[in-house]
Parts: sequence; structure tokens; C-alpha cells
Amino acid sequence: MSSANHAAINAVFHLYDPPLWLVTACDGARRGGFIATAATRASIVHEIPRMLVAIAKHHHTWGLIEASGSFALQLLAADDIASVRRFGLASGHRVDKFADLQPRQTPAGSPLIEGAISWMDCRVEARMDIGDRTTYLAEVTAGAVLRDGSPLTVAGLLRDAPEADRAELKRLYAQDQETDRAAILAWRRSRDDG
Repeated sequence: MSSANHAAINAVFHLYDPPLWLVTACDGARRGGFIATAATRASIVHEIPRMLVAIAKHHHTWGLIEASGSFALQLLAADDIASVRRFGLASGHRVDKFADLQPRQTPAGSPLIEGAISWMDCRVEARMDIGDRTTYLAEVTAGAVLRDGSPLTVAGLLRDAPEADRAELKRLYAQDQETDRAAILAWRRSRDDG
């Protein structure tokens, strides 16, 4: 594909400003959370709510979801840059992101942070390996709106975060792109060979 096509596709992607979701999960005493943009409603049937979520395999939380079969999604408030700093700039493989927090728990047991504007408990119904990520189709088993407010979006974060945070986010994004690129290409090669 030409660089002009890549630029055109990137322009299309930037027309959409996805909300930032805090994904939390636990497996026994182990807990984790990270910031995700790849989460979307997967059902218009009110009695059968479902979500599609794509989780990178290198995230600590991915392992917790794989082990437990469940997770929670929490929408962050538009001004909650602190949660992005806590859950998006450090790796759960190296630090306990909940170390000095007293999170509540959702009915399914996932950590629920103070300040989220809403949450949903999700139970994995199906998974699909897409190389760099696992895409989960999940039944929403419980949820609530906790307070009024608009969710934090990617554009809002990039506009409102302090410069040092934006620089670190960009650095980590570039690092993740390299990890994801290698995983996607390896996955494609394995499919072509099979």
C-alpha cells in the first residue's frame, strides 16, 4: 500500500474520537487495569447487551482476562487525566497500579475506581486471536451510570494532558506500534503458511 493510501486511511481514523475506557480485571488476588480505546457496543438488543474489546497481548490485564474470563469497563470523566497517568503510563507487569487506592469491586469482582462516570461488568463469550491482540466478545452482566459527565476521549487527552504526559504517551504509543507491527506480520505469515 502506498504512503498516500496510509495517509488517507489515517485521516479517516482521525475523524473518530473514541472514548478512553479503563479496563480492569482480577484473577484471585492479582489485579490490573489499563487504558483502552478499542471497545464498542456489539448489540442493539437491550436485553442482550454485548461489547467488543480488543486487548493487546503484552498487557498484564490481558493475562488476567484470559485467566478469569471476565473484566470491567469504566468510562473516565473528561477531566480525569490522573487515571490515564496511573493506568496508561506504567506496566502492570512491573507495578501494582492499585497500590495506594481503595477500589470498590463490581459485582463480578473487578476493581472499580472512584471517579469513573460509569462501569460495566463483562463476561467473555468468545475470543479471536488477531496477532497483536485478542478481540473479546463479552456479555455485559451488570453496569451503572455513577454520575453525570462526558467521557474522556483521545482528542481530549491529547489536548488537555500536561506536555510531559503527552510526550510519554507518544513515546509509549510508538513503542506499542513496533510491538504490534511485529505481532501482526507474524500472525499474517502464520496464516499464509497454514
